[in-house]
Amino acid sequence: MKIDAELSDERRPYRQTARAAAAEATAQRIVDAFRARLERLWFEDIRLEDVAQEAGVTVQTIIRRFGGKEGLLGPTSDAIERDVLSTREAPPGDAPAAVAALVRDYEVNGEVYMRALAQEDRYPALRRMTDTGRASHRGWVERVFAPELAGQPDDIARRRLDGLVVATDVYVWKLIRRDMGRSVSELEDHMLRLIQAALFIPNALPTQDIPR
Repeated sequence: MKIDAELSDERRPYRQTARAAAAEATAQRIVDAFRARLERLWFEDIRLEDVAQEAGVTVQTIIRRFGGKEGLLGPTSDAIERDVLSTREAPPGDAPAAVAALVRDYEVNGEVYMRALAQEDRYPALRRMTDTGRASHRGWVERVFAPELAGQPDDIARRRLDGLVVATDVYVWKLIRRDMGRSVSELEDHMLRLIQAALFIPNALPTQDIPR
């Protein structure tokens, strides 16, 4: 009996680890199923029943783990951000490589970003997701263009950073690729020209001094 008890005590951590791993795998399936729908459907059209069916769980399991669709946006946003940062990897100071990486991301996820932005005023949880995306994009720009921002007075560095964020925004991708129907190479060329302009405009007159 003592031996059986000792064996049971030894196995308990393994069982706990296995249960934790199974729970994590289940959560990941749920997030993946939800993300797949978020990428092609409006938020209001996503049904938990469909997410549950694809993930192989019940709706109650989703609600118990995440609290519903709004609760799923947080972990889904985290997963998207990890993938985005991996896709956007580029050496600091290499503008062509940075733009190429950024455009690759937009070609895959641009429609998702635009759909989320179109709905952010209706759903606070989506607004938190898009705000996170904005902060992440600005942080990426600041890292990639760190050499161009280094050593500048704070005001000039801020103006340069603002201009770079605008030059690389998803709306630029949408305008050139979707609205104008231009090629990827044309988009990259436009972005590089906008970046070049953004790196020089901070030395212009302050806004209040610009003639009208």
